Formats: sequence, structure tokens, C-alpha cells
Amino acid sequence: MKFGASTFIWVSPFSNQTLNLIDKVKNIGFDYLEICIEDPETIDVAAIRNHLNKTGVQALVCGAFGPNRDISSEDAAIREQGIEYIKTCIDIAAELGSPLVSGPMYSATGKTRLLTPDEKKQQWDWAAENMKIVADYAAEKSIRLAVEILNRFETDFINTVQQGLEFLELVDCDNVGFLLDTFHMNLEEKDIAEAIKLAGSKIFNFHSCENDRGTPGTGHIPWNEVFQALKEISYDGPVVIESFTTEIKEIARAVSQWRPLAPSQDSLGEEGLQFLKKVVSV
Repeated sequence: MKFGASTFIWVSPFSNQTLNLIDKVKNIGFDYLEICIEDPETIDVAAIRNHLNKTGVQALVCGAFGPNRDISSEDAAIREQGIEYIKTCIDIAAELGSPLVSGPMYSATGKTRLLTPDEKKQQWDWAAENMKIVADYAAEKSIRLAVEILNRFETDFINTVQQGLEFLELVDCDNVGFLLDTFHMNLEEKDIAEAIKLAGSKIFNFHSCENDRGTPGTGHIPWNEVFQALKEISYDGPVVIESFTTEIKEIARAVSQWRPLAPSQDSLGEEGLQFLKKVVSV
């Protein structure tokens, strides 16, 4: 397995002013930098690609899905904006050499409502229809889409692997799979390891996050069981540490992180990577 770190551990948004993160993750020992495309205007593809090539770090691309990028919105114009945004992320991924685009691209993060069965069906139909459109676009560029399953406090749409599989069946595209995240799974799955095995070959990306989003290995995620399950399904994709910094108030508010979760963001990455490599080697 190869390991990555999210740009969110240190900065938001990623831009030319933060290209030094590529050097940082290289020096720590990560193979990947997962770059979130919060604002495509801040993404200088040529500069990022050159820096990646110099260091040997590989890029992973993920999206940020606010209310104006919602492919299951009741507003047709917003659904179209969501499609165009995902296509932009796919274009950036292709240029940076990222094999995938990840994120909860089926809805807007933070949209939580108790819908009627008819309203729910309509939401799913819009999301599936539009995922097919972007999946076809991604396939032309050999890009896979990793749909992130979120906890109930961040979405009313897909909270478990079982629900995710139902959505993938609706979409019915081979290049659409999952980004699973142990932080969310800890809240929603009865058994994290069994959920990983249920997802199987549909896992395209994996976030190794502690139960409090702090340093992996300092909380109560059952890491031995998690990695044993990943080995059982022969998962060989990225394993990414995602966390957030309270120094960026907008992000801290969005993820409800009100306190530092490690002595420093660097220590979170360094100690988290050391721990994960140790667990994997067992």
C-alpha cells in the first residue's frame, strides 16, 4: 500500500503559495498528496505538475461539494454547475496524473433533511443520472470516480456501504466506486472491517482517519482489523490521512473542529504515517 496526506491537514485552499506542501509530504515519507480543488482558480496545473515531477510525489484529486455544486439539487441550474465542477476536477486530475477524483459528489455536504420516499427517489434519480454523465466523461480520460460515504451529520444521502452499493448499482458505471473514510465509518457502520469487505473491489481510495480526526493510532479505530480487511480484499490503492487545521476558520467550522487534535499538523502527519506503516507491516 502507498500512503498519502490531504492538503487539508495544513492549508485551505491549495495554491501556488502552498506548493511547499509537496516538499513537506515528500520529506515526511508520503507517496501521495491529495489536493482538494476548493477553488479551481487557485489551481495552477503546470506549476503543481512541475513540482510533483521534481519530488516524485503523486497527486490525488478530491472535490469540495458546497451548495452550488450539488448534482441532486432541486434546482436544475445548480445540478448543471455540479456537473461542470466535477468535469473540471476530472480535467485537473488528468493533467496532474491523478488516477481518480474523490469526494461526496452525489450531493452538497451538510445538506441534511428528512425527505418523503418520493422526494428521496427523485434525489437519487437526479444524482445517478448526473453521475453517469460525469462517469462517461471521466472514462474518456481514464479517470475513476471515488464516491465518499459521509456520516449522518454531513449528509442525508449515503451513510453506509450498503447504501453506497445501491447507488453504484443505479449508476452502473465500472469507473465509479468508493472513497471509504474510517472517521465516517466509525459513526455509521456496525462493523468497520465487515463493511470494508462488503465494499470489496469497489474501494478506489481510502481515508485512514482516527475517530476524532486526530493522529491515527491515538484513538479507538480498530486499525488491525481495518488493515486485515483491506488485505483480505487485496486492496492496493492509496491510504490517505485526512485531517483539518483550526487555523483555517471556515474549514474548522465546516467540519465542526473546535480544538487542535495534535501538538502540530506536522506531527499529525509524521506520527500518523509511522503508525500506519507499522500496522500494515504486521
